[in-house]
Amino acid sequence: MMKRSLLSSQSEGVERRSKARLARPSLSCTPLTFLLAGFTWLSLSYLLGVALLLGLVHGTPLPHWLKPMHVHGALLGGLLQLIIGGFLFSLARADDRPNAYAASHSSLFWTFNGATVSLLVSVWLGHTTMTGVTALVLIGIVIWISARAWLGIGKVYRRPAGVGWIARTALVALLFGLLAAALMAFRVMEGYHSYLRLFHIHFLVLGFLTITFILVLHQILPPLMQAPLASHALVRLALWFLPVGFVALLGGFAMSSLWVEIAVGGLLVAAVTLCTYDFLVGWIKSGAPENAASDHLLIGVCFLFLTTAAGLTMAANYLRTPSVMPIGSLHLVAYTHLAFIGFMTQVVCGSLATGVPEILAVSRVPNSRKREGYRAQLDRVMNRWRTVQLAGMSLGTMALVLLAALTWSVPLGSLYVQITVWVGAGLLILSLTVFAVKLAWAVGLRPS
Repeated sequence: MMKRSLLSSQSEGVERRSKARLARPSLSCTPLTFLLAGFTWLSLSYLLGVALLLGLVHGTPLPHWLKPMHVHGALLGGLLQLIIGGFLFSLARADDRPNAYAASHSSLFWTFNGATVSLLVSVWLGHTTMTGVTALVLIGIVIWISARAWLGIGKVYRRPAGVGWIARTALVALLFGLLAAALMAFRVMEGYHSYLRLFHIHFLVLGFLTITFILVLHQILPPLMQAPLASHALVRLALWFLPVGFVALLGGFAMSSLWVEIAVGGLLVAAVTLCTYDFLVGWIKSGAPENAASDHLLIGVCFLFLTTAAGLTMAANYLRTPSVMPIGSLHLVAYTHLAFIGFMTQVVCGSLATGVPEILAVSRVPNSRKREGYRAQLDRVMNRWRTVQLAGMSLGTMALVLLAALTWSVPLGSLYVQITVWVGAGLLILSLTVFAVKLAWAVGLRPS
């Protein structure tokens, strides 16, 4: 009897220690650490971008090296790190054990963020050799992750059927984009610098980021809406066309063939239109659920459609010589940020709004019955001030488009331009601040 009592007390002690480990905050680099660090990088780059825009419009541009710092901070430290964190989170979810969310990836985290800092310092100093070495380190990191990701992609990307090869193609595009960066930095093919830059940008932005974010939408939206998407054969075909279309578009850029670019761009618009229709119909059939996560994701889909349509329009603009409408740096800023803020940042906010509460609930409350109440608290936090957050980000993005359009008819010093840029910047900062406060609130909210 005493022996049985001792064994019982020992097992209870082990269970209490296990729960305590899950409940107390950990200094290890978990998937949540990657997500929070990625959002921090993205936020800092966001603020730097606003400062660059204000300087450009007011005729007092900031130092030229701040622009590549803004771009690489957002894409590398922000978006790529968020994707890595999201992938680790998805693997932990597939593992279906609470302690999987607490698994530490400290070496990967510190190496990756160290490489990001190194790249930004090399940009600041103008040290191309340092940039090349950093690119090689990043290639090594991606190859190391790929060994696990190549097999794990099948567990992460389950919808629609057969999209695993698309995700693997995006991973290859990431490697090619980083390789092009290394070749540029080491000046291996100086005569082809413009082509390498073209490949570097489009492999990373189109081949990797855009495809990955579209796949993420297909994984997150159906559970949020609690209803499957239509995913009929035509939409699946459109999704499968995306990597092929991006490669063909890149070929058109390389050949400087405007007609190829327009033809492929038209097919990409059609493919994105089908995907957008699929999401919207699924959302309506599910009863149009009202939560911040699904709203961000659906708005992001709509901005993706606007971006592809705008890209096709800009290509058609050059069919005549001179072009129908002049395209300057501010117009390119507006076009690219339709994708970076309107599409990608919206998807990031939607993914974090649903992913962070899930990670916190599973890792902090081992009892599945008690977990539901804590998860409901976290969801309420992430849904607060939803209208302000969504309107600020969406209208702020559209203000950039309006700002660019105004420059066709009024000078930069015009009162209309000045009002538009300050309103747009204010809306974007307001939205980012609201979301950051809610994210910090959720992370700091302990189970009661």
